Amino acid sequence: MLFKELNLIEPILKAVEYEKYEIPTPIQEQAIPPILEGRDLLGCAQTGTGKTAAFAVPILQILSSEPINTKKVRPIRALILTPTRELAVQIMESFEAYGRYTNIKNCVVFGGVAQRPQTDKLQAGVDVLIATPGRLLDLINQKYIDLQYVKCFVLDEADRMLDMGFGQDVKKVIKLVPKNRQTLLFSATMPSEIEKLANNLLRDPVKVSVTPVSSTVDTIEQSVYFVDKKDKRTLLVSILKDKAVESALVFTRTKHGADRVAKALITAGIKTQAIHGDKSQGARQYALNSFKEKKIRVLVATDIAARGIDIDKLSHVFNFDLPDSPETYVHRIGRTGRAGLEGVSITFCDEDEKKYLKGVEKLIGKKIPVVENHKFSLRDSAPTTVKSAEKRTPHTIVPQNRTSQNKASQNRSMQNNSQSRTSNNTQNSSGSQNGFSRNNAGSQNKSTQNNASQDKRVVQNKKPFSSTPRDKKMPPRRGNT
Repeated sequence: MLFKELNLIEPILKAVEYEKYEIPTPIQEQAIPPILEGRDLLGCAQTGTGKTAAFAVPILQILSSEPINTKKVRPIRALILTPTRELAVQIMESFEAYGRYTNIKNCVVFGGVAQRPQTDKLQAGVDVLIATPGRLLDLINQKYIDLQYVKCFVLDEADRMLDMGFGQDVKKVIKLVPKNRQTLLFSATMPSEIEKLANNLLRDPVKVSVTPVSSTVDTIEQSVYFVDKKDKRTLLVSILKDKAVESALVFTRTKHGADRVAKALITAGIKTQAIHGDKSQGARQYALNSFKEKKIRVLVATDIAARGIDIDKLSHVFNFDLPDSPETYVHRIGRTGRAGLEGVSITFCDEDEKKYLKGVEKLIGKKIPVVENHKFSLRDSAPTTVKSAEKRTPHTIVPQNRTSQNKASQNRSMQNNSQSRTSNNTQNSSGSQNGFSRNNAGSQNKSTQNNASQDKRVVQNKKPFSSTPRDKKMPPRRGNT
């Protein structure tokens, strides 16, 4: 089937041809006709299947067929809700590309930047609004956005939306859009939470499922390196020294990890930038544009930005850290091998990540080829031990002859007890003389001197707990009144 056979209007067909597309992808072929008919739709499609065009093209055609009142400010007639800023920008670019020969006005709003340019455009009137949940609700509260005229509502990347904690925000937005609307829900996976949301949100939807999430694109060459964690950065540098790696997207598990990897690559003379949630929107967009324009070879990213990155002819994807979710692996490597092109996916796996690799191979239903005999192979590294599992008792000496030591210990104990009893008897005798013999003054004075001498030695050998004399009465503590 060709795009010409999808009953598209001439301005959109012209824009599609301008983008050099002739044949629709399976998700586009199945989704565009029912959307044009006004049906609700539930779409399950992984990254790189042409999902954005599957809803952008028919929405543009529906809005273009309706008359526009030029005497009033244009109301928002289509709302696309998406989880990340990068994805919002790219959806905006798709609407601009396919609607370049139409009279439809678009606007994108997201946090992390000043709102003034966004509010200026909103007040001028827009037909299509692409938004992230936080900034959308913020501008609604400020009375800059009115959703009462929305006719088409799109919830994109619904599973990622819930994973990022936007569930409550999504429910708030749903209450603000008209009940009489067309709703499109797209998700890469279909967990029970998404199915429940779809049942409450959609009315008699058309269900479209293309390329299950458990599958990977056949044009992607996958491989795995078993490598010690401390050697991962050195291994990555050595692979990137090969000029055959034209462009590389490197995924790490954490933001700090992304920064460390980027720093190591820059030190090695490889042009690199990092993109993650702690970066400002301007810095993230600059890094993404630099990568698209081939100003840098490597872009290091976290999973939050994974679905918001759409790069033409990306040659390599690196899983520097294996994700704990097998589905995330599929989304990551889906950045390459698009539109029938070939791509390469390279995964680094340390000892602790082998369980994640088993989960990935179980999901995709095949073993990932292992690159053996490389310089940093796990087989060549020394075995690691978990120090935290060792129970150590400090200052403990294990005797070689326990019997003799126990006897010696018993003898010392008996001697100490004997000395203690002798000392006690002496003190008791002295105390008896001091307490009951008043006539023997010389003996009493001698005993007093001995006691004073003993007290002096105790003071010299031990530090008192308090500098306050014991016979001095301390003032009573004050309770809380």
